[in-house]
Amino acid sequence: MNEAAWNYWLEYWGEEQPPDSVSAGQFGDEPDYLAGLVINGTKTATCYGYQLYEIEKVQIPTVGDYSIILNKKDEPVAITQITKVEIKPLNEVDEAFAIAEGDGSYENWYTIHKRYFTEKLREVGMQYKEDMLLVCQTIKLIDSHA
Repeated sequence: MNEAAWNYWLEYWGEEQPPDSVSAGQFGDEPDYLAGLVINGTKTATCYGYQLYEIEKVQIPTVGDYSIILNKKDEPVAITQITKVEIKPLNEVDEAFAIAEGDGSYENWYTIHKRYFTEKLREVGMQYKEDMLLVCQTIKLIDSHA
């Protein structure tokens, strides 16, 4: 976590002791756009490849975890908290979750995620599969700089 994100986290909690379970990062390959969708309430879910968590040696998120959302300049713009986590194959994600991701329709969500995960998996020498496991998270906005 960078210094700006850490300062935002501490500022948000003020005199209270902040929870330990916090991470910071950007959303996907359009971090400013996706952060904006979180802030305006359109994006209330996100997902990432289960295998990618393992490869990147990052702990799989759990209910109650917080995230500091960063823009493309790695500046903190919002804080979210995870309210639900499910691990499921990409081809079993339902339309309600896809729409909660902010992509407008299931078809659009599928196209975007197939492209994104094909590229991410290629970077680590793996191939995209329609039944790849996703860590699907429902999130709520806690605070924003907007």
